[in-house]
Amino acid sequence: MPPLLREHRLYQADWLLRFHGFNSDELLNERNPNFDELLDPKSDWALRNLDKFPVEVNKADYFMLLRVPGIGVKSAQRILQARRVSVLGFDDLKKLGIVLKRAKYFITCKGKYFPQKSIPTNSLSIRRNILSEDNIKIHESSEQLSFFTLFPGIMAAKENISRITGEL
Repeated sequence: MPPLLREHRLYQADWLLRFHGFNSDELLNERNPNFDELLDPKSDWALRNLDKFPVEVNKADYFMLLRVPGIGVKSAQRILQARRVSVLGFDDLKKLGIVLKRAKYFITCKGKYFPQKSIPTNSLSIRRNILSEDNIKIHESSEQLSFFTLFPGIMAAKENISRITGEL
């Protein structure tokens, strides 16, 4: 896994531990000792725990809403406030700013899945759909850009100073 992506996954996992009520053994364990480099830790956890889904948005408690990919702390709070007034549908969730791109695979509204041709129910199909929607492209042979190869004149100026002063 590229170092910056690994750092990003660790940051995401830290966020889940601090604010979403996850335990470390839920995110990583003996069967899954490393983070998936293509999926965020919350989506990865959800795909490994499909028995807990779908979550009915109009009935789920705050902590279960937090476990749904695409629903964060503010989104869960908005859902709880809005459903006091009326029963929520997918259009209502869009108006509340819920990210349905990921959440639609893990929630129902009024007992129904997100309206589309078919919602996959197995982890491999859901994973494939999430990745294709994200247009994930990890380049194995990517390299870190160097400032000095982009602007070779900067390095040459330093060498000129070294020649004049005699210092390395």
